[in-house]
Amino acid sequence: MSRLTHPDHGVATILLAGGKGTRLHDLTATESKPAVPFAGRNRIVDFAMANVVRSGLDKLLVATQFAPATLNHHLPARWGRHFAPGALLLQDGRDRYLGTADAVRHNWQQVRDWQADQVLVLAADHIYDMDYTGLIAAHRASGAAVTVAVDVVPRAQASGFGVMQADDSGRIASFLEKPANPPAIPGEPDRAMVSMGIYVFDRAWLEGALFGPDIESLDFGHEVIPAAVAQGLAMAYRLPAGPTGLPYWRDVGTLDALRQAHLDFVAGQPARLPHISPASEWYLGRGSVMMPGAAVPPSARLTCAIVAPGTRVPHGLVAGEDPDEDARWFRREGRTVLITQAMLDRRDALRIPAILPARQGVALHPRDVA
Repeated sequence: MSRLTHPDHGVATILLAGGKGTRLHDLTATESKPAVPFAGRNRIVDFAMANVVRSGLDKLLVATQFAPATLNHHLPARWGRHFAPGALLLQDGRDRYLGTADAVRHNWQQVRDWQADQVLVLAADHIYDMDYTGLIAAHRASGAAVTVAVDVVPRAQASGFGVMQADDSGRIASFLEKPANPPAIPGEPDRAMVSMGIYVFDRAWLEGALFGPDIESLDFGHEVIPAAVAQGLAMAYRLPAGPTGLPYWRDVGTLDALRQAHLDFVAGQPARLPHISPASEWYLGRGSVMMPGAAVPPSARLTCAIVAPGTRVPHGLVAGEDPDEDARWFRREGRTVLITQAMLDRRDALRIPAILPARQGVALHPRDVA
């Protein structure tokens, strides 16, 4: 796939990086979801950034919102050298943005200043492998108002996404944002086509949608994309296979999904992307990973665990084998156990008073002294 190498190829890229990521619980208590560490010194946002750089896109505005401090430092430090001065911009939207489309509306003057013909809108909180040049070329060829990048997932998992159906030409016939009963792909009853949260818009059409009489357009999934579908102006673009021969895109919105994406990375899918660190010291074995600043002694036995940043695991700790015991001290969702320093401190504080009476001959339940 050819890169968009001309210095002014008419595309303004806006990366939406303000998500709080509440389903990651303690990991996003004080950190935005795009800034959560992933696979060593990388952060979730780095996958979208690596895709932007590999695609030759040279105008990028990053719209931050929740807890932006880490991104404000990380993005210029790690990615600034890939952009000309003034071409990588960070805009803090705390207490301003009311939705994904509203974030773009607040930053529309920059799109005008860049004199862009198309606007590429990206989500910063997914792990995926994609060259955007194919998506942009398909959009230009179609003449559509918007082209939506899509992937296929099991229908049972599709209710957390925008779900669509398209005709043989790729024109989107219906779009439902997070439906309780997702429609299946015709002829494939167990699979659904879902939005990746990646859109290419015709600039003039999007400007009309954002600033026209319907100024309630605050969100792409709920309002803007359905409006384009209703006008017959929305196209779907299927995520192509990556270097491994398969497409790869993961929404790491839950602890289980985040841990599984780490394991995929260990296995080499997605393939090592340019500018993504291949360091593997974060992988503990037994399906467990640790984040930067954490320390896990060899005597600990952790299964399907995520060890949060800065956590000091004590010698001999066993986690991930007994769901009831895990639930006493840690956060367990699905198969994944999240271990933080605050959880370990609470565990120590509650267990020590229980152990002391045993030294005076008071019998205790074996689980209390494990």
